[in-house]
Amino acid sequence: MKEGTAISLNGRIVEVPKGATVAAALLQHGAGSRVSISGEARQPLCGMGICFECRASVNGRAHQLTCQLVCEPGMVVVTE
Repeated sequence: MKEGTAISLNGRIVEVPKGATVAAALLQHGAGSRVSISGEARQPLCGMGICFECRASVNGRAHQLTCQLVCEPGMVVVTE
């Protein structure tokens, strides 16, 4: 079995590669980071924390830049 990290993504336990960012985990598992005020699904864009498109709630903290966070075991990510 390959080495990975288990996180909760919108209430579902998913396995991601060790060292992956939360943004990469969202993309890997088909989850958008947030929904715009017009109802559009948004995804990470710049990958370096400038565009703010990758924001999601992580461990109960809203508006976290997921492209800047490395997944940790047991992390809870909510995008819905």
